[in-house]
This record gives sequence, C-alpha cells and structure tokens, in this order.
Amino acid sequence: MAAYLVVDVDDLLDRFHQKGITVDLQELAVGLRGGAALAAGLVSADRLKSIAVANWEQYDAYGHVNPQHVFRAAGYEVFDSPTRESLADVLIIHYFSYDPQPVDELILATTSRDLLPLINRIKTTRRARIRMWGSEDVLQGTPYADEIIFQPLENMLGLQSKNVAVYIDFENIAISLNEQGFIVNLDHLIDRFVKQAKAHGQVVKMAAYAPWGQRGALPPLVDSQGREIADEAPSRLLLANIDPVFNLPGKNSADIRIAREIITDSSHPDAADVYILASGDRDFNDVLNAIIQRGKQVILWGVRGSTSRQLANNPGVTIEYIDDFTNLQTHQSLSDAVVGQDVADAFTPSQWSSVVIQFDRLANELGTFEIPSRRLVEQLQHVGVVVSRPRGEDLVSQAVSLGILRVVSGRGHLQLNADHPIVIKTRLVRDRIVRRVANTLEVRGWEYVNYGFLLKGLAMDHDLERPGMNIDDQWRSHWIDSLVREQLLVRELVPHRHNPDDLVPVIKLPTDFSTTMPQMDYTPAPAASLSGMQWQRMPLEELEQIEPETADMVRRVVVSIEQFTSFRNFAWCPLGSLHRRLRLFDTGMSFQRAVEYLIANDAAAVNEYDNPQSIYKTKGISINHESEIVQHILEQRNRFIQILLELYERNILITEDNVARHAAPEAWNWDLWFSIMETENVLNALPNRLGQYSLFRTHHTVNLVAGGAPEENE
Repeated sequence: MAAYLVVDVDDLLDRFHQKGITVDLQELAVGLRGGAALAAGLVSADRLKSIAVANWEQYDAYGHVNPQHVFRAAGYEVFDSPTRESLADVLIIHYFSYDPQPVDELILATTSRDLLPLINRIKTTRRARIRMWGSEDVLQGTPYADEIIFQPLENMLGLQSKNVAVYIDFENIAISLNEQGFIVNLDHLIDRFVKQAKAHGQVVKMAAYAPWGQRGALPPLVDSQGREIADEAPSRLLLANIDPVFNLPGKNSADIRIAREIITDSSHPDAADVYILASGDRDFNDVLNAIIQRGKQVILWGVRGSTSRQLANNPGVTIEYIDDFTNLQTHQSLSDAVVGQDVADAFTPSQWSSVVIQFDRLANELGTFEIPSRRLVEQLQHVGVVVSRPRGEDLVSQAVSLGILRVVSGRGHLQLNADHPIVIKTRLVRDRIVRRVANTLEVRGWEYVNYGFLLKGLAMDHDLERPGMNIDDQWRSHWIDSLVREQLLVRELVPHRHNPDDLVPVIKLPTDFSTTMPQMDYTPAPAASLSGMQWQRMPLEELEQIEPETADMVRRVVVSIEQFTSFRNFAWCPLGSLHRRLRLFDTGMSFQRAVEYLIANDAAAVNEYDNPQSIYKTKGISINHESEIVQHILEQRNRFIQILLELYERNILITEDNVARHAAPEAWNWDLWFSIMETENVLNALPNRLGQYSLFRTHHTVNLVAGGAPEENE
C-alpha cells in the first residue's frame, strides 16, 4: 500500500498569517505527519511518504528558524517549487510517475485548488481515500466535493487563532464611501466586514457606531436591488452579530465613545490580540498609538482618498482599504440594478420615495414642473428626510445619478423622471392611500379613519395589486407610517369610543391638504439629445446652439478650475473633486463632453500630477489662460462680479431683476451665472427670502476682481 502526505507549506503558512495564528513549525510538521499516518492506518509514520513543497528561498530570513530544515528534520522530503502554475505537474513527474504501487491514501494539506489535478492524474486503488486538510473548504462547487474528505486543519492540530475586536465608525465610513462615489450597500458591507475580520482570527467583539434611527443622518443605505433599508439597519447588524451602538449625529459623539471603549477594552487581562478600527478620522491616532504600546496588533479599515494621512503613515498600523476588499457598486451600476430588478421584490418606502413625494409637493406649491435644487434640499430638511444641507445635497445628487431626477437647466433646476419605476410606484402608492383617506372622510363624514379600518380598505384596493406591492398589513403599515413622516397624513392617538381609557391610532388629513397633494399632470419635458460632434475650433456660441447643457458646463468648469487654482496657488485641480462639485449639474454626459470640448480647443489639459498630499499621482485638469475660450468666460465672470460689487457698494438688494436692470443692455444667461456664483460661494441665498442674495465680499475671487488683496479665509 502506498500512502502520501503532500504539505503545501506556502499556502498553510500564508493562511495562518492571515488568520493571526502563531504556529510552532516543529509541532506543525510533526503533527501533520503523525496525524496523516494515523488517518492512513499505518503502524509507523516511516511507512508514509511525506512531501513538503514550497518556494523555500523566500524563507531564508524566516524568523530564527528555517522551515525547510524543520520539515526535513521531521522526516519529510522537501521539494522546491518557485512557481505554483505547474505545481501538480512537477509533483507527478518527480514522485508519482516513478512509484510502481497505486496510491491507497492521499492527504493534501492545503487550502488551495492548485493540487487538485493530482486526484485524476495519479494511479490509485479502487478503495483509495483522498483527504484535504485546510483552513476552509475550497472543494465546494467542484466535481470533487463528494469524492474528497475535507477536515479543518486548525481543529485537528488544536491551533488557536488570535482574538479580534472590531470597532466600526459607521457614520464616517458611510459618508466617506458615498463621497468617493460608492453605493452604501449595507448587506454587502456586513458580509465583507465579517469575512475580513474572521481572516485575522476569532472575532470576540464587533460593534458599529452611528446615529441609528435618526432619519436622514446617514447616506442612503441600500440592499443589492437598490431598496433603501435604513430603518432595518440595526436588526440586520444584529443578525450578523454586530452590535449597533447608537450615538448622536456628528463627528465628536461617535469618536469619543469609540475611543473610550477601545481604551477600556484593551486594558482588561483577557483583552483581544488584534484591534480593527474602521474609520479615516485622524483624531484616532493617539488612541491607536496607546493600544500599540500595549503590545496589540492594530489594523485600520479606511476608504481610499478619505483616510487621514496621519493614520495611513502610522508605522504601527496596518492599512486595509474597504473599497479593495468589498468591491462595492457605483451609482451608475445601482441605477441599472434598480431599473432591471426583479418585479417581485417588495417595494417599500425609502429615501428615494421621499425625494419623489417632496418634489411633487413642492412643485405643486410653486405651480411648476421644475424646481431649484436648493429648494428641494430645504424641503427635505424641513420634513426631516435629511438632518443637514450636505446630506440633502448628497441625496439629491444620488437621485440624479439614479435617474430619478433630471437636471433641466443651467442653473440646476430639477425635474422628476416620470418614467422611472421608483417614481411610478411611489406616486401610485401615495395617491391610493391618501385618496382613500380623503374619500372615506368625505363620504362618511368622519373626523378621522381608524388605522385598522384603513389597513382593511387598502387590502381590498385592486389598483395596488402589482408585483411587490400590497403584500400584507406590514407593507401597508410601512407606507402609511411613511406618509405620516412625509406630512401628507397625520397620525394621532384618540380614546376608544367604548373604553376611553384605551387609546387607538387614527389617521387624519393635514390642515393644508389641498396644497400638500399634487394636482398636476406628471408628463415630463423631453430630454435633450446629445450629438457626436467634433469640437475642434468650434466657438462657444455655436456649441451653445447645439448642446446648451454642455456649453453651460464649460463655463462652470472654467470658473471652478480658475477659482481653485488661483486661491490655492496650484497649476491644476483634481478632476474627481471637480466632478463631485459639479455633479448636480451634470445632465448625463455634459461634464465629460465639456472637458472634451476644452481639451479639443487647447483650453484645458488633463494629466496625472504629483499630489503633495499623497504618495500617488492624481488625475487633474488645468486651464490654458491664453485660450480665447477661457479668456472670454473669465471676462464674463469678472463682469458679472463687477455688477454685483456695484450693487453692493450702492446698497441695492441683489436680485436677478436688479442685476438685469443694472447690466442693460448686456445680454446674459442670468439663471446660469447666478447658479455659478452660488456654487462658487460668491453669492449666498438669503434664508426665507426667495430670489434675494448676499455677496461674499471678502471672497478670494471677488477681491481679485475688485483689485484688492485676496483674503486668506475663503
């Protein structure tokens, strides 16, 4: 009988290192050989053919012990294989092809599939047994899953992994991922976080800190179908054994609590061996240094481009980038998933439906299909969909990326995409529920509708019998509660008519019901088409006739680059940051086409630049100040600011009408230039005074145009 043990040393040691398992090489070599002899039913391990294969050169400086010497001393034949591509071939040639006896027992100590070709290519007896000893079962999904016996190696050898504690600053991570253009897919993040943590050892603690339950405090959290699941976040975390720790919105609340718990936990006698912090905030640097001094291994999970350089450069910290080990979707990929999702998926309330509802409500109040993005953000803040203006701008920007909203003017006015499935379904559910309440109150003459009565009525509504809709009372309850939050319905507790001591929930209409419910036709304006035009030597005025959105974006790009570079004394502007700044006005391809137009006319250049704040090169864009296009746009910008300064110095209120009268007979696209000035922070809209603005007199660009010394604090 021939019995073989083949130990893939490279793979085993790499797996142990990933899991944070410290092994004694002598015990490992002896334990594997003795266990294999016992499994094969041999009287002595000497009757076992033991082969240790590795790229032995890489272990010349492996600690104080050379693994090759250890395995040879333990009775193995050591075989050198510098590359893994032909690992099975060389083993067959050097060992199995010369053995006249068929193999009765084959044990492969590896967690790699590189040795699987041995199974079909070596001669075995009819009753041969083949085993694989490894850290994880890689046989699943292969033809060998039912033929080979898999046994967990760590359990067999009694190896102990390191204990791991994970602290996730979820608010910081979610915002950072969102700012870098990734969709915050909660289910995907949970799965990858857990797997990555387990790769370092036994997870003894895993907590995620965020303002859970605070509506609008986080970017939209979605599942793989694009459904917003923020309300389910705590329960989904708990199912994965991640403790959802609540903290108030804002940076300091989470930071202080995480820092306190890390310091406290690491001071216990039975403290974890490995501490993983998911955050990019530099305020944690002192905390990490403190636990490093306690002899703990520290790993930082950060988002590339949003992680503090102070943390990334800390020599005692290992950096693992979340965007590398999660493979998250982008906004565009999620948009495709939403449009093509399974119609059977439950359509539940989300922040996307909030955008639709509040857009229609605001559009009804203003009597128009197009509303300024600023007004929509204010409306979302007013009803509590988001907690701050940045979160509102972020939500609107994502809705544009998903195709729920369209930018329809150079000034950033928005319009709902009536053909988008989320818009269609949200309007249908909203109208059926609110109209049912209104009709019931009108026909029956009641003051309110009992909550249970409304649920029963909706259950019989045939118009809601669509795939993924009107599934059960829980679905209907979710939507009723959502419309209460959106302030289209009012929920109250009133005394039961038969037992006044009991309070029952009822639904009413708001006092301003006629203004909250939209009465308009939802037919959208046709979307502008793009042409495959050649840009070279095309005047900006001609471009404006063919593609007005692209021409408007050209002006925005030039003004933004000039302001960025002149204020910071840079020669270039990061292209990604520029796009994020102007993303709200990017109607499909207008930003890309604007950049192409500028490059084709030698007005701009895009290159990879050395970044003084990073070790990596950054793609940036610069403008050619000698270009007629650039000069013309900047002359327009300067003239517009001069008009604003004249009004400012004469104490005349800055409004579009006053600027137009003061500039007559000059022809301007006032919507566009007011929008550019708002985006560049030259003008700021006055609160609760529609159409009125204040001038940021100490703004860097304003000072340059005025001929004064630029201020340092833009």
